[in-house]
Parts: sequence; structure tokens; C-alpha cells
Amino acid sequence: MAAKKLYDSFSKALIDEVHRWGAMKQTGVTLRYMMEFGSRFTHRNHILAAQFLHKELPIRIARRAIELESLPYGLSEKPAILKVRDWYLDSFRDLRSFPDIKDQNDEQEFTKMINLIKVRHNNVVPTMALGVQQLKKGLDPKLDYQDLDDIHQFLDRFYMSRIGIRMLIGQHVALHEPNPPPDRIGYIHAKMSPVEVARNASEDARCVCLREYGSAPDVNVYGDPNFTFPYVPTHLHLMVFELVKNSLRAVEERFMDSDKLAPPIRIIVADGLEDVTIKVSDEGGGIPRSGLPRIFTYLYSTAKNPLDEQSDLGTGDMATMAGYGYGLPISRLYARYFGGDLQIISMEGYGTDAYLHLSRLGDSQEPLP
Repeated sequence: MAAKKLYDSFSKALIDEVHRWGAMKQTGVTLRYMMEFGSRFTHRNHILAAQFLHKELPIRIARRAIELESLPYGLSEKPAILKVRDWYLDSFRDLRSFPDIKDQNDEQEFTKMINLIKVRHNNVVPTMALGVQQLKKGLDPKLDYQDLDDIHQFLDRFYMSRIGIRMLIGQHVALHEPNPPPDRIGYIHAKMSPVEVARNASEDARCVCLREYGSAPDVNVYGDPNFTFPYVPTHLHLMVFELVKNSLRAVEERFMDSDKLAPPIRIIVADGLEDVTIKVSDEGGGIPRSGLPRIFTYLYSTAKNPLDEQSDLGTGDMATMAGYGYGLPISRLYARYFGGDLQIISMEGYGTDAYLHLSRLGDSQEPLP
């Protein structure tokens, strides 16, 4: 039993405390609140934010540690999953053993400590992917993956919670930067140009494509470059990069042996009253309708996994995402985290349109799995 292994390396008192904190209510925040709170820089605000995180982070981390104990199909006992669970328990222990935050000095020490927690968890996504791969090796190949729906739902909850934890820590740490760029409030850019971010993400995706295939289709971005709204540029970059990379791969593979010139990928940025919508369109041949339900799952990937038991996980957070097929489901979670969504519509035999909806109101409450 995985739970038994818990007691081997962690005291019963700690495990009891994890269960006690895991039963407490989580408190969500909105993008607008993070932006307004962060724009009023005072030492008192920093201390208040640290006091909030000192209570909130252990609740969120404890919930995930408890779930990691009781996964179906023996997933909890896979070596990679045990490693992730230990990271969560170590982080819980670090947070609970930190004394109450009373002054600026306490707050600075706390900020250093939570930044170290964030770094400790850098490789959670590839390590979880490795755990799922370890599980798949031992499963009956005739088993229909619909039966693994509870694992998909767990991974959605787990990764959504991770996005929230990293946003809260990252935002708090970034507010301590001595010379922030103009209009930057921690992770949030008060005047982010989605067209500019889409262009940068597209160029990064084309670099990956060029490296893999030796050539890359053009990417054309349409929209008003002067239009801005408050959002987290790193989140948007990650989502657009993933969508464009998929489109580039599809077009490149479809036209590889053709005399025809590979058609460009088109990105259209539209600013509505409620949503900013980014459409990524390609002529890469589309996805069969029977395959569409699979594109947002964590267990179907046809991509080759760059990880194996011997590999060095490195320190990157998203760098290897191309390899294990988690890009689309995780991109959709990033969109949903601030009240948006991601939809894929395909025409088999022609191409695919991805619609990335971002809420521009900023008042959507964090999803709290």
C-alpha cells in the first residue's frame, strides 16, 4: 500500500496533520484581485499576502498529497508518483514548520522558502507523466481507456491545482522584483498585447519545427497590435505555443512529400466585450471525428515520450511538453484557470481550428479542485 510507504519516511503526526489541513476550505482569488492588491505596494500588503499564503498553501498542498495516496489501478505505488507525493509532503512540512509571519523580516524569509518550494515542484508534470507511463506498461492492452476516466479526472484536478499554487507563489515572489518592467504587477501584465504574445509564441514554435523538420510553414497573425488587456503573458505564450506547434507539425507532415507549398497557419485575435478570442487555423488535414475526444486526455498520446526511468529530468518546467502529449489538456486548464476555455473544431481532410477564449473581465474565481 502506498499509504504504508508514507509512514516509513514521514511521521504519523505529520500524516495526521496533512489529513486535518486537507479537510479545510480553500480560498480562491481572482485575476482582478491579484492585480489590484499587487498594484498597491506596501510592506504591510506584503506581510498580509504572506500570512494568507502561509495558511492557504498548506491546505492546497495537503489535498493533493491525500489524493496521491489513493489513486486507482495501483498508480499511487508507481515510483514516479511516490517521488511527487514526497515533494508535496516535504513542502507541506516546510510550510507548517515556518513560524507565524509578524514583520518584514519574517515575510522575506517566507518568500525565499516558498520560492524554493516552487523550484522543488518544477518537474511535477514530466514526473507524473512518467508515473502514468509506468502504469500503462502494466495494464492490459485490451483495456478500453474509457475505463481510466477517473485517472483523467484526477490529473485534471491535480494539474489545475498546481497551476493555482504556482500562480500564487510566483505572483508573490515576482512582486519583490526591484525594477519591474512598465505595467507589470508580478506575473500579470496590465497592458498585455495578445497579438505581440501570439507572434513571439509562434516564432518559438517555428524554431522547434525548423529544428525537427528542417523547414517550417509561415505563421500569419491578424489583429490590432495596439489592443491590450490584463493577463498573464507566460500563460498565454504557453497556450499559443502549444497550438501553433501542433498546427506546424500537422502541416509539415501533410505537405512533406508534396510539390505544393505548405500553406501558412493563420492566427486571428478578436477582442469582444467579454472574451478575447484567439483562433489558430491550419490546413494540416484535420483530425478524424472519432479521434477528437482523445485529444484532451493524458493517456492516448501518440507522441514519443522523452522521459524514461533513466532520464535526467533537468530543471525545465514546460520545455519537454512536446514529447508526452500533455500540451492540449494542460493548455485548456490554463485557459480555464482564469475563466476562459479552449475548443478544437476539425475538418478531416482539410484542417483544424483551435479557439482559445480568454475572459477579459478578470473577475472569474479560481477553480478550486
